[in-house]
Amino acid sequence: MSEHNAAVGVFNSHTEAETSIKELQQAGFDMTKLSIVGKDYHPEEHVVGYYNAGDRMLFWGKQGAFWGGFWGLLFGSALFVIPGMGPLVVFGPLVGWIVGALEGAVVVGGLSALAAALYSIGIPQDSIMQYETAIKSNKYLVIAHGTASQAAQAKSILETAGATQTDVHQGIRGEEN
Repeated sequence: MSEHNAAVGVFNSHTEAETSIKELQQAGFDMTKLSIVGKDYHPEEHVVGYYNAGDRMLFWGKQGAFWGGFWGLLFGSALFVIPGMGPLVVFGPLVGWIVGALEGAVVVGGLSALAAALYSIGIPQDSIMQYETAIKSNKYLVIAHGTASQAAQAKSILETAGATQTDVHQGIRGEEN
């Protein structure tokens, strides 16, 4: 069985989310254990493109510089179009969990691919619904994955950085031995 702990911060703007990531980095948090989720699409504009060019993400849109700035800090990136939520840009280990949910046909019971990935790391369904609502409202999630003590430290940093909501989820999911 595998254990996953996550501190989740909800931010109203990309600037606040970016500040929190910089503060986590300055505190020595392992950037490979950090995920961010947000939308970059607004009805009045058109996303021009997104692609992965070797080890760099290239993205054009309203906040292309914002998302591009994370490429050097965070591990992994993807653009998902999730029904009911629209296009989401995702960085960090959450990308793998979303892909795993899609490939493993874990998306059942009305859960989106994002919800299935969050559920697979121990986040309860009521919190998942809150996070999906926040994303639909053009907010950003910053998720710090790690041990219980790392998650607690990250929660404190996310609060200081101005998160409108912070939670620590200590969940055990995985295969039974």
